[in-house]
Amino acid sequence: MSLRRRIEKSELLASALAACAGSYLSFCNHTTKWQIEGQDELKSALAEGPVLLIMWHSRSVMGALHWPVDTAPLSSLYDKSPIGRVSGALQRRVGLQPMEMSRKLSNRVASRTILRRVKEGVSIGMTADGPLGPALLVKDAPLEWARTTGLPVFCYAFSTSKSRRLSSWDQMMVPKPFGNGAFVFQRARGLSAARKMTTDELETLRTNLQKTLTDAAHRADALADVAPGA
Repeated sequence: MSLRRRIEKSELLASALAACAGSYLSFCNHTTKWQIEGQDELKSALAEGPVLLIMWHSRSVMGALHWPVDTAPLSSLYDKSPIGRVSGALQRRVGLQPMEMSRKLSNRVASRTILRRVKEGVSIGMTADGPLGPALLVKDAPLEWARTTGLPVFCYAFSTSKSRRLSSWDQMMVPKPFGNGAFVFQRARGLSAARKMTTDELETLRTNLQKTLTDAAHRADALADVAPGA
C-alpha cells in the first residue's frame, strides 16, 4: 500500500506525521520574531460571536498556531487527502476542532454540519482556493458559507523572512526558524451577502474577498520585509 493510501486510512499515522510537523512548526513559531496586525479587531468580533476565517492555501500552514485559541474555539475544514489528514491532526494537536469534509457528502449535508458548529459558538476556518486549487482563485464554498452563516469574515495570512516554497499546486509557504515574520487578520468589508444573489452579485462578492485575501498576504509580506508574493 502506498504512503498516500496509508495516511488516508490511518488516523494513527496521520497523527504521528502531524506530531513531527507540529513540533517543527512550533519551533519555527517560537524562534520567529513576529509582528501581529488585526488581532485586536478579531478578538473584539469574537467577543460578540463566531466569525468565518478564510485564507489562501499557500499561507495556511501557520494558521492553527496563530488563531487565538484562548479567546474562542475554531473548527477548520479538511479533506481526506494525505495533507488534509495531517492538517486535521495538527489542528487537533493545538486545541482546534477540525471537521473532515467527505467528498461523498452533499453541499447541503456539509452546510448543516457547519451551521451546527456556528450555533454552538464555534468559528469556522477554511481555505479559499483549497484543497486542490486552482491557486489564488476564490471558490464558491467560502462565498456560500459567508452567505449562509452571515458571520463576520476575516482573512488571515502570514509571512517570514526565512521560508521555502513547496513544489505543490499552490507553492505553499513553509517557515524556517530564526526569521522575522508577521501575521495579519484583516476584516473583509463589502461582503454583505443576501440569501438570493444574482450571478453578477456573486462575482462582485468573489472579487471583494479575493482582494482582501491578497491584501492581507501583501501586508504580511510588507511587515516581514519580504518581496510581495501570493
